[in-house]
Amino acid sequence: MEEETLLQFLDLAEKLKCHTRHSWTSSGRQESVAEHVYRLLVFAWLVREEFPDYDMNRVMELALFHDMGEALTGDIPAFEKDKEDEKKEEQAQEKIAGMLPEPYRERLADIFREVEKKETKESRLLAALDKLEALIQHNEADLSTWLPLEYDLQLTYGQEQTKSIPYMKKLRKRVYEDSVKKMEEA
Repeated sequence: MEEETLLQFLDLAEKLKCHTRHSWTSSGRQESVAEHVYRLLVFAWLVREEFPDYDMNRVMELALFHDMGEALTGDIPAFEKDKEDEKKEEQAQEKIAGMLPEPYRERLADIFREVEKKETKESRLLAALDKLEALIQHNEADLSTWLPLEYDLQLTYGQEQTKSIPYMKKLRKRVYEDSVKKMEEA
């Protein structure tokens, strides 16, 4: 890859360190998009043995780039995202993939499409992992960082994405129980 293209793309990826998410860390600061992506990759790596029939390298590749559009758009919390925001993210992804020469351009465009369409078992697993990572992060954060609507979200978010994957459904139940316990202790 040409040096200028490589450096420009890395500069764009650096923006994921700068954009904060709605979630807070256990130390009391907002997490960056890059931190979420990193932990999502760790999560996928840790559960890889639970999914012997999945291409877990593909799951991790999807995870690596699933929020790349946020380098241009910033994070938009799921409970605020609308069709216009989704369109902006899609346009950002097209622009980002367009920065790269072939074969990287088409490979990244394929990743973006697979994440969006959720037609493969790997992309559906990624969606489940992504939702659970956010829920786990909320459980680790101080309750004072939660918005009022997040009390219900902690109990319902990610149910749809995890229900057809037995291991993830079981883990979602555990995260639910942790959320309830956190709320009761407050």
